[in-house]
Amino acid sequence: MRLITIALAVLLVLIQYPLWLGKGGWLNVADMQDQVEATRLKTEQLTARNGKLESEVRDLKEGTGAVEERARYELGMIKQNEIFVQVLRKDEQPVESMTVPPVKTPKKEGAAHH
Repeated sequence: MRLITIALAVLLVLIQYPLWLGKGGWLNVADMQDQVEATRLKTEQLTARNGKLESEVRDLKEGTGAVEERARYELGMIKQNEIFVQVLRKDEQPVESMTVPPVKTPKKEGAAHH
């Protein structure tokens, strides 16, 4: 009787092995589900990024507003006859402007004004 019990226990273990550790086992399936979820999250992030880039490209193609905004914030450029005021926090450094200051021409005396 003891030999039959041991044989049945061994058979039970052999039957359980593919269920838990085999190619289509529970552990493998759980690992694959984690990978699928991670890939899905990454895909959502990339889709959102692509949407943002697509919208930015459309703005750059269709209007000058996006170009002007980039020139202002990334290059520190300002329009002619415009005053630039920069408010800094205690730990911030000022942004260097890429715009060349206008050259002031001296007024000539005796010139006729229109």
